[in-house]
Amino acid sequence: MTQQAVSEEMLVKRLKRIEGQVRGIQKMIENGRDCESVITQLAAVHSAIEGVGALMLNNFMKLCFREGAQAGSTSIDSLARAVAIWGRLRVGEGV
Repeated sequence: MTQQAVSEEMLVKRLKRIEGQVRGIQKMIENGRDCESVITQLAAVHSAIEGVGALMLNNFMKLCFREGAQAGSTSIDSLARAVAIWGRLRVGEGV
């Protein structure tokens, strides 16, 4: 069974959930919540963003290559750029 690409609606739904989590973190900071709780929530948001990024790259491979094949061209260079961009965003972890 082939895995299908994630719908735009599902991606937006996940991003809205992340947006809500970020608002919650803002309120935690404003209300003086302990640092460990804030860091825990930041880690959850970080993980959620990583998940959305992975889904987007997955979609890229499934949808864009299919469209490129139909148009008679490949999107390997475009995918390589997208992966490089996503990799750069993660550079600096642990700083």
